[in-house]
Amino acid sequence: MKNAVFVYSEEQLKYKFNNNHPFNQFRLKLTLDLLEKCGGIQKEDIIPPRMATDEELELIHDPSYIEAVKQAGNGNLSEDRASSYGLGTEDTPIFPGMHEASAMLVGGTLTAVDYVMSGKALHALNLGGGLHHGFRGKASGFCIYNDSSVAIKYMQKKYNARILYVDTDAHHGDGVQWSFYDDSNVCTFSIHETGRYLFPGTGNVNERGQGKGYGYSFNIPVDAFTEDESWLHAYTTAFREIADFFRPDVIITQNGADSHYYDPLTHLSATMKIYEEIPKLAHELAHQYCEGRWIAVGGGGYDIWRVVPRAWARIWLEMTEYSNISGYLPKEWVDAWQPISPVELPVTWNDPEGIYPPIPRKPEITEKNLQMVEKALYPIRSNKKSSVSNTQNQ
Repeated sequence: MKNAVFVYSEEQLKYKFNNNHPFNQFRLKLTLDLLEKCGGIQKEDIIPPRMATDEELELIHDPSYIEAVKQAGNGNLSEDRASSYGLGTEDTPIFPGMHEASAMLVGGTLTAVDYVMSGKALHALNLGGGLHHGFRGKASGFCIYNDSSVAIKYMQKKYNARILYVDTDAHHGDGVQWSFYDDSNVCTFSIHETGRYLFPGTGNVNERGQGKGYGYSFNIPVDAFTEDESWLHAYTTAFREIADFFRPDVIITQNGADSHYYDPLTHLSATMKIYEEIPKLAHELAHQYCEGRWIAVGGGGYDIWRVVPRAWARIWLEMTEYSNISGYLPKEWVDAWQPISPVELPVTWNDPEGIYPPIPRKPEITEKNLQMVEKALYPIRSNKKSSVSNTQNQ
């Protein structure tokens, strides 16, 4: 059994709306090159994605929507029909071959799933995935097909698994949450910037599931300008307690890298410190509860030069327990990409102190986030208390 596999091919770069769109899969190439230049990945670690079949896509997506995506990619979808499916918008423009490019990203996550669930690898990483805003019959927020939702349904059907989905993107993982909102065998946990200021505007702490799924949806909306310490407290506290409550067979993590201060689309004030800790805890809990089964996907991340490569490389380096990281990034990587980067590239794995001015509302933000953690975890904690008191009274 391999320790970890890295799903990648140049085909994943074909998911491209246009040259000016913030969602830019060139970040995959930058990340892989960083891993290669630091000696953290070998050719034999890399496996190609496959294309998801229509039948697999239909585990989540409506057949008429899949057909509309195909027609759009061939230039045969009218403007009215396109807009009814969320296609041809400013967020999700139409581009040639969009069905094939999107199905390849889903197939990459299914490739990762099969490696882990069939026992060929303990962990698998598909950075081309993580498109968590896609709905059953509608594109949304740069996402055409929802690879995580398809992968979760696929794991349920093929492997009869209980799945914990953990989403650390700054935007709420709405598409995945709503796909399994009434399912007690899928637990979703999203920590994100509050929807008061940010797309998609959902992910409130009181979104807890419905029907059989009530109590299996967890949300921690953190306040704008949240910094490392407060963010990490919320993440580590909640992830530990949710994993202990749910006891999953497998963990799938969505690793949007857009909570960083440099990200142009969000309002949080995290640094590289959180991206060092996010995969460490996922790795630990996967071994504690799931015999190591951990699938990780990408997601948001719109500073593709300074943030995403460093953040995403950390996931793979954690999966493989690669410890030979010095404070400095490989000079060859910086020299190779600086000539075409529009910003000055970082030279170290971590950020220097003082990359942003002091946040004046820090105590208030920290207190608000603490309250959100309390509210989110209240059902777990109150059930634990009543179980303890029932045991004592027997």
